[in-house]
Amino acid sequence: MFAHYTNYLIKLQKANLLRSLEVPKQVRLDFSSNDYLGLANSPSLLEAGYETARLYGSGSTGSRLLSGNSNLFEDFEAQIATDSRTESALLFNSGFDANIGIFSSLFDKNDLMIFDKLNHASMYRGAALCGAKLLRYNHLDYIMLEHILKNNANKYKTIVLASETLFGMDGDLADLKTLAHLSTTYNTMLYLDEAHAIGIQGQDGYGLATGFELDKNRTILMGTFSKALGSTGGYVACNTLIKNILINRCPSFIYSTALAPFCIGASACAWEIVKTKTKERMGLIETSNGLRNALNALGYNTLGNNTPIIPVQFNSCDEMTRKKENLYKNGILVSGLRRPTVPSPRLRIALNIKHIESDITELLKALS
Repeated sequence: MFAHYTNYLIKLQKANLLRSLEVPKQVRLDFSSNDYLGLANSPSLLEAGYETARLYGSGSTGSRLLSGNSNLFEDFEAQIATDSRTESALLFNSGFDANIGIFSSLFDKNDLMIFDKLNHASMYRGAALCGAKLLRYNHLDYIMLEHILKNNANKYKTIVLASETLFGMDGDLADLKTLAHLSTTYNTMLYLDEAHAIGIQGQDGYGLATGFELDKNRTILMGTFSKALGSTGGYVACNTLIKNILINRCPSFIYSTALAPFCIGASACAWEIVKTKTKERMGLIETSNGLRNALNALGYNTLGNNTPIIPVQFNSCDEMTRKKENLYKNGILVSGLRRPTVPSPRLRIALNIKHIESDITELLKALS
């Protein structure tokens, strides 16, 4: 009955593409975490979470439309909307839930979605669920993007231009000025996934989009609390009309028990802390660019710029895996990425504000 599953796993193993779960042991230096601001173990977040749980309970008891709603959610959403410069916001249990739910609720077979090829898997899954036509442009190739827009203008009920702002696997930034211009010129919706940008990009760390004047009526922003904010959950910041549509049509919102009060308390605390971390954000970017330059000097091929995500590309999965295992033997943990997550095998080095100069030196020594 399950022979085809067994054969599938064997095929992956032979291609060195088999995934497995493991608990890291004897790790002295962790360069795998998305905890860019080092908040995941912050006493402030833990205390805020504990206090919120004491007041509201350990669980939300139901979906927001049943027993799960409270001022705890409403107040946090209002703050997110204010800092994101949008009319409204709506909380989700994760960024993945947000992306698949928003796309599948707002768009249909009469619409067109235009994606950067390296958009996150959750965006692709949401596009598949809604049944809209999907066209892709090469990563950050806005000449190709405009060509697609010209060829498809006025052919669909809605055209959605969707992109990550900070690409989580390549460590580079979308050109939001160009995207906003193209969205206005060709009358499209603009959907921006800020998951990796929240906390480390934009004004006060509230996402790359806060540094631009975007049309609030045509822009949808998705963000998470699970990376730089050190907690869990996701959100959409949008106009009030879109929020009301999601409340009435979005299955991942309607049919999910709301986030636990502890998570909301910790996330709301982190959201306030973010605006105080300007100096730390600047230092993190400076350290990241210094490490990129040092890796390039060693002959490695790195991607991205001005972000703490540093992918180091390799010619084969075997080569990448050997390097990852060698680092692990030296007590250094980095992520190893392969197809289908990324187009080319790579180590993904993620820096955070707790990494000090000696940590960087030890990593470079192990890689040299």
